[in-house]
Amino acid sequence: MMSKPLSGKVALVTGAARGIGRACALKLAAAGCDIVANYYNSHEEAEEVCAQVRALGGRAIAVQGSVGVPDSVAEIFEVITAEFGRLDIVVSNAASGVLKPAMDMTLKHFRWCMETNAFAVNLLAQHAVPLMKEGGRIVAMSSLGAQRAMPNYGFIGASKAALESLVRSLAQELGPRGIRVNTVSAGVVDTDALSHFPNRDQVLAEFAARTPAGPSLRPENVADAVYLLCLPEAAWINGHTLVVDGGFAISG
Repeated sequence: MMSKPLSGKVALVTGAARGIGRACALKLAAAGCDIVANYYNSHEEAEEVCAQVRALGGRAIAVQGSVGVPDSVAEIFEVITAEFGRLDIVVSNAASGVLKPAMDMTLKHFRWCMETNAFAVNLLAQHAVPLMKEGGRIVAMSSLGAQRAMPNYGFIGASKAALESLVRSLAQELGPRGIRVNTVSAGVVDTDALSHFPNRDQVLAEFAARTPAGPSLRPENVADAVYLLCLPEAAWINGHTLVVDGGFAISG
């Protein structure tokens, strides 16, 4: 029987009920991790993920919480501390935002995007680090909108750019403790989140036409990149944004 490279480790995946978060939770579980599956309003789906983790031989708990709210994150970590007493991996995947032109947006919209998509990474790190030993990993999920102008994506893109900058600062601060902090920036993945885009079909078609590696990017492909950053062999990757888009961003 092959050994599991992350056996005995505990991973928190936010937004783990569906899409990329679900794929990350299952990928890490297959590698030997016990899983804390955070969700906001998808209880049944989160429990289904936990059932699949247990079927793979790991422990799993589903914990509700909003990652941009300090009191809620504190409650999540109270459960983690009581259940596991440690944490080795954090995948900051939960995200939200408003799809509108920047000219139509308000301060409330800006705060919503920033708090859920960027501030959450720092908040999770503040709670996670006391439970982490050397070798800990924090991986944040970004998108190509952090670097590219996309219709109706202005505030979300700004929050993702802030996230990537914050990851670099956290990598610098936590590096001496042996904790690595990186970002995975995914291309267009056809998940439930994409269904909210008014130009969903156009976005998918453009991605398919311009991606050298193939027409579609699956959640599992993104989870593979997260997994790579969690391996011991990735110990010298720190403060990096790993783009997983099949070459879309380099195509003309």
